[in-house]
Amino acid sequence: MIQDPNAGHAHTVASFDTDLKVLDDMVADMGTRAGRALTEATRALMDRDIQLAQQVIASDRSLDLLQHELEEKAVATIARRQPMAVDLREIVSAMRIAGDLERVGDLAKNVAKRVVAIGEQPSPLNLATGLSTLSERVNQQLTAVLKAYAARNDKAALEVWRADGAIDGLFTSLFRELLTYMMEDPRSIGYCTHLLFCAKNLERVGDHATNIAETAHYVITGEALIAERPKGDESSAIEPSLRPPQT
Repeated sequence: MIQDPNAGHAHTVASFDTDLKVLDDMVADMGTRAGRALTEATRALMDRDIQLAQQVIASDRSLDLLQHELEEKAVATIARRQPMAVDLREIVSAMRIAGDLERVGDLAKNVAKRVVAIGEQPSPLNLATGLSTLSERVNQQLTAVLKAYAARNDKAALEVWRADGAIDGLFTSLFRELLTYMMEDPRSIGYCTHLLFCAKNLERVGDHATNIAETAHYVITGEALIAERPKGDESSAIEPSLRPPQT
C-alpha cells in the first residue's frame, strides 16, 4: 500500500495551527481580564469601594498565572515544531503581548491599592472625574488594539499607535488640574497625590496598548515600526519638583 507522503505533513500543519490558535485564545483571555481589572479599579476609585479594590488586587494573581501558562505553551510549541519565519514571529509576538497585558494588570492593581490607601478619607472636591475619562480612553485603546491583533488588521493597529499622543495630552491636562488644586488648597495635597499616581498608572496603560500595536504591526508585516511615537505628555517641561510621580 502506497502512503501519501504529504499526509503526515498535513497533520503537522493542522496541529500547529491549533497550537497557534490556543496562543491567540490565551492572549484574548488575558486582554479581557486586564481590561476588566482596569474598569473595576477605576470604578472602585470613583465609588470609593474598598471591597471592589481588594478584589482587583486579589485577581491579579490569576493574570500572572495565565501569562506563565502562555509562555510555557509558547516555549513548548517552539521546541516541538521548530517554526521558522512568520510562524516563529507569531509565537514570539504572543509572548510579547502577554507581557504587556500582565503589566496592564499590575497597573490596574496599583490603582486599586491607591483606593485602599485613600480609604474613606474625605476629598475636598470630586477630583476623580478626569481619571474616569482617562481610564475609559485607555481601555478603548486596549480593546481596539487587541481586536486589531486578533484580526491581523495593520491599519487598525496603527490607528491605536497614532492615538497615544491624545492619551498623553489627557494625562498632562489632568496633572495640571490636580496640581492647581494642590497649590490652592494644601489640605488636598494628600488626596491629590494619590490621584496623580493613579493618573500615571493609567497613562502607562496607554503606553502598553501602543506596545501591542507595534507588536501587531510586526507580526502582520514582518517589519518593526521604527518611527518615533507621537507623544503629547508635556509634564517633563514642568518644574522637576512638580512633575508627576513615576510608578
